[in-house]
Amino acid sequence: MATNNKFGFAPLEADAPTRRERSVGPMGAAVREAAESLTDATDAKVEKRRQNAKDADAYRMAQDEGRVLVALDLSLVGTDDLPRDRMDLDVVATSDEMEELKSSIRERGQKEPIEVYSGADGTYQLKKGWRRITALSQLLAETGDARFGTVIARIEQGDDGRLARYIDMVEENVVREDLTFAEMAQVVITAAQDAEVGEPDPDALVARLYGSLHKMKKSYIRSFVFLLLQVGDALPFPKAISRNLGVDVSRILKARGSTDVLREMLGSCQSIDEQTNVLSGFVEASKASSQLPKKRREPREKFEFHVGDLKVTARRGECRIVSRDDFAAISKPLLERAIKAFEEELRRGANV
Repeated sequence: MATNNKFGFAPLEADAPTRRERSVGPMGAAVREAAESLTDATDAKVEKRRQNAKDADAYRMAQDEGRVLVALDLSLVGTDDLPRDRMDLDVVATSDEMEELKSSIRERGQKEPIEVYSGADGTYQLKKGWRRITALSQLLAETGDARFGTVIARIEQGDDGRLARYIDMVEENVVREDLTFAEMAQVVITAAQDAEVGEPDPDALVARLYGSLHKMKKSYIRSFVFLLLQVGDALPFPKAISRNLGVDVSRILKARGSTDVLREMLGSCQSIDEQTNVLSGFVEASKASSQLPKKRREPREKFEFHVGDLKVTARRGECRIVSRDDFAAISKPLLERAIKAFEEELRRGANV
């Protein structure tokens, strides 16, 4: 407790220290806000750069794997480097199915991309999608509409090799069951004659081109390959040959080894029906004349049978008879007569 001193006043008490209030002024607030914005912007830019780098890597990967679609001018895509897997392309180009495809593209645009690769001259060459690019070309010529002058395409990256391109070309139509056996066989023959494929044996190429098919279907293709190699140039309508008829004709030609008769018969065909009649008649005539050799029946090593109570076992050089009778108790003359009659019957039957 404070008391007055001799001077009549109490000692001064020190006031509690006061803290100076430091408030941010307008300039400081502006600087701080600018600094915070700059920090946020820097973080956003860093994240954006990170995302851009990730997107770029994903794009390059997709491009390397051929998953990037591009729009190409029709004039940049050639269709003459890789032989097509269809016969009678002119007929396909004017078919009802082509008109249906054109109608779909006209109304909804091109929905499925074509596939191309870089040719030897640097231009693009068609691998898959002949009908789509043909439909677009026809629409451009008919309408003059610039939107039909470009085609959506997937570009092959790297060089998959000639054989792989053949496989890619036919795979789409094979899966859709859009190719006849004659067309599939023709692809095999064409590929075997292509020096860049490196496989001249058509039979080996069937397994490589159509490896995903059932072995029975590959067997049918091999039959048509043989048929076309033997008489293909004499067939006016190969696509119209049914599976069973083609296989039968091929089998007979393999057995005969000569094609002159069939070639002469096919020379007068003017329609599909006439061709079918000629091939069917050829098969029937061959069956009737028994041109195909029959497999000789091989004799059995041994066999057994019963005659009454007797059990007979027959094999080469031996005929064994087992019975409950005591053959030793039978007189020799009786046994001789029985065996002689047995032998005479055998000889008589052998001479009939």
